Amino acid sequence: MPDLLTTDEAAAHLRLSERKLYELVAAGAVPCTKVTGRWLFPKAALDHWVLSGLIAGVTLARVDTPPIIGGSHDPLMEWALRESACGLASLAEGSESGLRRLTRGEVMAAAIHMHRLDGGDDETANANAVALADGLYDGVLIAFARREQGLLVTEGNPMRLSDMQSVAKAKARVTQRPEGAGAQLLQLTLIAQAGLKPDDIIAAKPICATGPDVAQAIRAGRADCGIATRAVARVPGVEFVPLVWERFDIAIRQRDYFRPGPQALFNFLRSPAFASHAAELGGYDVTETGSVRHLN
Repeated sequence: MPDLLTTDEAAAHLRLSERKLYELVAAGAVPCTKVTGRWLFPKAALDHWVLSGLIAGVTLARVDTPPIIGGSHDPLMEWALRESACGLASLAEGSESGLRRLTRGEVMAAAIHMHRLDGGDDETANANAVALADGLYDGVLIAFARREQGLLVTEGNPMRLSDMQSVAKAKARVTQRPEGAGAQLLQLTLIAQAGLKPDDIIAAKPICATGPDVAQAIRAGRADCGIATRAVARVPGVEFVPLVWERFDIAIRQRDYFRPGPQALFNFLRSPAFASHAAELGGYDVTETGSVRHLN
């Protein structure tokens, strides 16, 4: 289609290198669209963009992204950020929110654990999300850990909760996580797999931002159960009912992977201290930690 240029054609048309063109794409400065994983550039829109003088005002030098890991909360991740002295802060808002911030350059990395609501393979959900993220042309997915998710329940499990069917039958109050959070996606997936509808579950209020918030809601009597990791259940008054194992990964741009902060973190993830603490917390499999799971 002559009206739509490929990346190399657009770079030649603008007399830019493909690398500089990708920087413009990442900054949202150049008219383009992504179709089946490929960037396409409307020639007429590119010509208008140049004639309008917009290209003169675009700074091609890369602006450093904030040293923040967005996305989901995890006790082992939180500990590793502190102990590695990597200088990266944490902004726990949920997997989808973290990935959006990463594509906009608002965070340096995103911790994600996606789940397929359509019944697809959860093993590939994180990689698929990175592959399809707009503007994340240089994205890479690094394995953090596989971790065990389940139901946090009151000590002694007085309602005998074991899965979503038992939760619905007992009319248990279930904590909710923010929309787009990995734990909320998992909860919706488990509800669908049980042949239930979201309305069959009694939602406890207010929304819990993190796993520790879920544990506190149960301890305080504001909820009967909620989805969280085994590591979160290591507090008095709460027990853990295992349900599934999931992938918990770090999405980051290739250009930021080699920066001092991420490198300090990834080097620490390969240390005996990290493996030892993961075993102490329980519910983690770190045999693949640090490996590249996907590359855009």
